Amino acid sequence: MADQQQTAPPRIDISVPHSARIYDYWLGGKDNFAADRAVAEALVAAIPTIRSIAAENRYFVHRVARYLVGQAGVRQFLDIGTGIPTRPNLHEIAQQIAPETRVVYVDNDPIVLAHARALMVSTEQGRSEYIHADLREPEMILNHRTLRETLDLDQPVALTMIAILMLLGDADDPWHKARVLMDALPPGSYVAITHPTGDFNPDAMSAAVAAAVNSGMTLVPRTRDQVARFFDGWELVEPGIVPVMEWQPADGKPADPHAAYYWAGIARKP
Repeated sequence: MADQQQTAPPRIDISVPHSARIYDYWLGGKDNFAADRAVAEALVAAIPTIRSIAAENRYFVHRVARYLVGQAGVRQFLDIGTGIPTRPNLHEIAQQIAPETRVVYVDNDPIVLAHARALMVSTEQGRSEYIHADLREPEMILNHRTLRETLDLDQPVALTMIAILMLLGDADDPWHKARVLMDALPPGSYVAITHPTGDFNPDAMSAAVAAAVNSGMTLVPRTRDQVARFFDGWELVEPGIVPVMEWQPADGKPADPHAAYYWAGIARKP
């Protein structure tokens, strides 16, 4: 079934907003539709700096790739909630450091599928693949033939879940969904997470949640303690769970690390 989905991508319903296309709009892309732009602008009205916050998530991905490949020696990535490709992509940064790096991207937006196949071109030594799947079905991701052919689950893998867990309500138990993926990885693997929060600006985040709900979307900000639950049992990498701008910043400590309303962290499986 999963492989049939790979060869026969699902129909794109442009009347329903999708988080990948909303992020694409914030980041200046053109692969979005009126429904996506309407939600994106409603969220801009709630959080006027949301475009720069989205950009900070991308910068975090870049820093994560450099750290995990350059310092931790990781050569395999599983990226959940990839979004529409925005260069440089994770595999491009990773393969600049270690050309043999292998990356499997996962998203449930058919537009991401189309762009991933066209734009996510790997080095000859490495590999870059894409799976059309959903975080709500982690077992399907793990059992997908493309993942099994690309990644060696007996060797360390870096699992990245950037701005994706917010799309699952507590009733969906995102902690369990993440744990299924994490439990499948061997010791020495890593997990990297960013997650929106109301801890820094409760009023603005409440307005954003209301805008999302009014548009039929799920947006669940979580506290630091709730985000910390995703890392239970794994060893946090310094500086721990911090505002996304404060996680090993490339240009020194930011003037206002709370300007981007996300918690971020990386942890290693003992």
